[in-house]
This record gives sequence, structure tokens and C-alpha cells, in this order.
Amino acid sequence: MAAQSNDTHGLQKITIVLADDHQIVRQGLRARLEGERDLSVIGEAGNGLEAARLVERLRPNVLVLDLMIPELSGLEVTRQLKKRSPKTRVVILSMHSHESYVVEALRNGAAGYVLKDASAEELIKAVREAAANRRYLSPPLSDSAVDAYVQRARAVAADPYDSLTSREREVLQLAAEGLTNTAIGKRLFISPRTVEIHRANMMAKLGLRNQTHLIRYALKRRLIAND
Repeated sequence: MAAQSNDTHGLQKITIVLADDHQIVRQGLRARLEGERDLSVIGEAGNGLEAARLVERLRPNVLVLDLMIPELSGLEVTRQLKKRSPKTRVVILSMHSHESYVVEALRNGAAGYVLKDASAEELIKAVREAAANRRYLSPPLSDSAVDAYVQRARAVAADPYDSLTSREREVLQLAAEGLTNTAIGKRLFISPRTVEIHRANMMAKLGLRNQTHLIRYALKRRLIAND
């Protein structure tokens, strides 16, 4: 069951976990969200792996999640939480307004998609809508544009990325960020040899031959930022 909290007057609050790799951003979001009587931030995470584990432990009503968060992308965190904390609704924060980003977020299970240049009021509205099991897209995004994009995308061939296991996706992201097999193993609590096996399987499924190809793929897939 998702966590809930009550204030001294018995108001049932919407519980929230914030996930962004910039502490100053999290502090600003926390201050604004907790200025609302019905909202309560119960946890923060600075990377995707931490976010997934924290949500699984705390079971908040809503996770506010940066799309391009390191160590596990916002999209993959969202996908995994559909099984690991199904009652938690995810609101994605992103600088990308193209329909392809929105569609992929919704396909992975997001309930809301808010642009980073939106007002704080937009985010608050998205959190409340998500907690009420409704979808929310901040302007200028629209359901009609997203639905039109989905119709066009249905003609595209099957995506090999969909064949990857959750562990292979985790290894892909961490490897693209430059971590060694040993470092990846420590992050995921598995042995370097197991990482090597997952890495080989992942690269074979995606048709990648070396680290350069892997990084290019991760950039194209928007798993890592192109700084």
C-alpha cells in the first residue's frame, strides 16, 4: 500500500519522493511542494537506482522523477516501479517537449509529464492529478498530439531494446556512463563476472560491438545526456 500521512487536523496528505541528481533542484521542489497543505515530501534520491530502491521501501503516492537522472534512466525507473511499487504514480520532469519523449514515458507507465520550464503550479497540479489516478501533460503538450504520434509509431518495426531484461538495462546505462564491470557490480550488488555476462547478452541483443557503439546507442536512446 502506498504511504500516506496526516497533519494535525486529520488531512490525508499525498506523499511524495523527489528524484533529481541536483540537490539544489530537490531543495527548491521540496520547499514549493511542502508549501501545500495536502502534500508531503517523505524522501529524496540523487540517482535512478537510489530512487527505485527508496520508492520500493517508502511506497509514496507519487514519485517526481527527472527524465535524465544518472545510474538508471527515469524511463527505466518508471518501468521497473510498475511491478515493484504499482500504487506509486510517476510524474516525469523533463526539458524535452517532443512527443516521442512523452510517448515513451507514458508507455513505461508515467502518469504525468511536466516540462522543466513549467510553473510550480503546473507541477503541483500534476502531482494531484497523478495521485487521483489521472494523466497529466503540462502545456503545450496535449493528449491529441501524443495519440497522433502513437498512431504513427505503430508502423515502426519492433524495438530490440524491449527484449532486454531489467538487469541488462541497468548494466547498459551504467556501462554507458563509463563504469567498469567491478564498479557496476558494486552498484547492483552482483559479481563482476555476472555483470560481464549481462553486458555480453545486452550487446548481442542490440548488435553493439564495442564501448563506442554502446555510448552512441545510449545517447540516441536518451539514456545519458549529451553534455
